[in-house]
Amino acid sequence: MKKQRAGVVMHGLVLMAIALPGVVAAAGAEWRPERVVEIIVATGAGGGQDRSARTVHRILQEGRILPVQAAVVNKPGGGGLVAWTYLNQRGNDGHFIAIANPTLLTNHITARSNTNYTDLTMIANLFTESVTISVRAESPLRSIRDLADLLRKDPAAVSFSVGSSLGSANHIAMARLARLAGSDPRKLRAVVFQGGGQAMTALLGGHVDLMASAANNVVPHLQGGKLRVLGVTSDKRLEGSFAAVPTLREQGFPVVINNGRLMVGPKAMTPQQLAYWESALARMVATPEWKKDLDDNEFEPLFMRSRETTAYLKAQYAELKKALADLGMAAP
Repeated sequence: MKKQRAGVVMHGLVLMAIALPGVVAAAGAEWRPERVVEIIVATGAGGGQDRSARTVHRILQEGRILPVQAAVVNKPGGGGLVAWTYLNQRGNDGHFIAIANPTLLTNHITARSNTNYTDLTMIANLFTESVTISVRAESPLRSIRDLADLLRKDPAAVSFSVGSSLGSANHIAMARLARLAGSDPRKLRAVVFQGGGQAMTALLGGHVDLMASAANNVVPHLQGGKLRVLGVTSDKRLEGSFAAVPTLREQGFPVVINNGRLMVGPKAMTPQQLAYWESALARMVATPEWKKDLDDNEFEPLFMRSRETTAYLKAQYAELKKALADLGMAAP
């Protein structure tokens, strides 16, 4: 009797293996990194993307979330094209991931880059943040209204840095302000640098008049009294360092734009590699260290896994394309 029961059980297991090959395969196909991981940054050192990559690197390493060593590798140039080409040349090697932001979308819309979000594997969205418009502390500009009045008279009256590319969220924020002020956004004097670090150096050195940038780029200089933030593009006032800074909406200009960070992988990344990185990053954003970094930099938490991130970017792409087409910047 016992032998008969054992035979029935074995027969059932065989049938399950035949009926569910995917389950059996998945169980034996888990992936984890076995050598040094590269976290690629599409801009130079010192900017917002670079700092985010180094925060991710630090928490993954110090929290022992990664079983191997990792390194941050900067690959600036070509509106991200250098980095994305380098990443996709890795094929299906899950040891290569990269930090990105919405310029991945805007650079494709404006044809600055031929790489779209659909040409990479979207691993996760990490957080979102607002754009700030800042000047040096000694600038005569005291508010967004002052800036709008100046732009209305002459859109080329001030020069401003926009980070690593034209058509970015930073540039769109200034262009929409100019349009609402009654000026031509296509005549603005936007200056492009390889990253936020260089853009900040140019502002502090007096080489540009103001800077449109991610909020976290200006926190230390705002706290140090070197900068004045005229406004933020958030829907409501931020807390912490920006508690006293009014939104553009409060000042009569309904410009609401969000930026943020994504983690991406090569287009050929396997489902097992994607599952590993989704899980590792989910663990990372749950740590006290990550939450503290969000608070310190005025970031807003918005963690989404691959599927949700892809849907989110699809909607963002459509909105950004409309905005850039309205400004004459979208490629035909």
